[in-house]
Amino acid sequence: MGGMTGKRGNGEGSIYPYKNGFAAYVWVTKPDGKRARKYAYGKTRDEVHDKWLNLHAEAKKGPVATRHRTVDAFLAYWLDSIVKPNLAPLSYVRLYIAPHLGSKRLDKLTVRDVREWLTKLGSVCQCCAQGKDEKRAAARRKCCAVGDCCESYPSRRVIQASRDALRAALTHAVTEEEIGKNVASLVKVPKPRRRRIKPWSVAEAGQFLADAAARDDHLFAAWVLVLTLGLRRGEVLGLTWKSIDFEAGELYVDHQIQRAGRQILHRETKTEDSDDFLPLPSLCLKALRMRRAQQIGDRKAAGELWQDVHGLVFTTKYGTPIEPGNLTRMFALRARRAGLRVIPLRNTRHTCSSLLVALKVHPKIAQRILRHSQIAMTMEVYAEASEEEVRAAIGKLSDAMGGTG
Repeated sequence: MGGMTGKRGNGEGSIYPYKNGFAAYVWVTKPDGKRARKYAYGKTRDEVHDKWLNLHAEAKKGPVATRHRTVDAFLAYWLDSIVKPNLAPLSYVRLYIAPHLGSKRLDKLTVRDVREWLTKLGSVCQCCAQGKDEKRAAARRKCCAVGDCCESYPSRRVIQASRDALRAALTHAVTEEEIGKNVASLVKVPKPRRRRIKPWSVAEAGQFLADAAARDDHLFAAWVLVLTLGLRRGEVLGLTWKSIDFEAGELYVDHQIQRAGRQILHRETKTEDSDDFLPLPSLCLKALRMRRAQQIGDRKAAGELWQDVHGLVFTTKYGTPIEPGNLTRMFALRARRAGLRVIPLRNTRHTCSSLLVALKVHPKIAQRILRHSQIAMTMEVYAEASEEEVRAAIGKLSDAMGGTG
């Protein structure tokens, strides 16, 4: 080539004018083993030259990704191949992360983007964003779809969990060397302030159970297990008849029902300490026997339509698993129907100790159920409602169940 065309310095391949600056490329091997060009761009030749040298160094070390994915594309890959066995982040990605950050390029995501997203998230009505009201039949629309925004903003806890899900995904992107640093871990989320909700007293819990028993509620035994054993929602719904030993009067908590996107999964519980047998007080045994009779009735009534795959204790009238979200909703409905303060289902764990004492469950059994190390802890708990109130509530419950021994 005659003279200095300004094209190439020694051994640097091709650096050429491009748009408002310069560009260069290097041949690299991609993670899938194919060869491809990886480009570098910059305003000045020197800048491109430096980038080009870095690319060369990178290419010598091993495979190089030639395209930077969007946040969306990376999250989809992360959820699918890494998170699949553990589905908690799924809904955070779908509802809170992807709509705001999904279209950004993964390598261009900044601390500021994340901070602005978190700030904005707190002021986006999720009924509007997810079209919740819009999905209702026209006659039943009542807020955002008819121009009266219900302002259901995500709680600080949801915002925290969304940031944690993004942080987990980006940690993975750093591990896979798609990006250099995790911008989500550099952003602080304000700590959620916990509203203190007063748990039900024994009298209230007794009234709730008496009401459910009197109405022959199909979930009566579920409420009993939640209120006396402190079982979690997924654990109750995941119980199978195999996990109950009527002879020994014991219950084995080894499965739970979980919602994941469009599926309901029946999965083994992960924690070691929940893999033990809980003794069943007589109230629980009686409630479970009643439930067995109900289910046999349901199965007869459903006939061909019955489809119970796992042998679950609590099923819909066709034998299918009950949605965890539905259990929470039914709990609130039934509390209202029984004329009680509505408390969150998970708040009932505080009631269980006093209820066991009121039911005269033997302290040794109560201690095992509550997983307390000392019996003193168990006995201390029982000091809240007046004796008569408690006795009346438990008496009503016993009557409603046809007199429990």
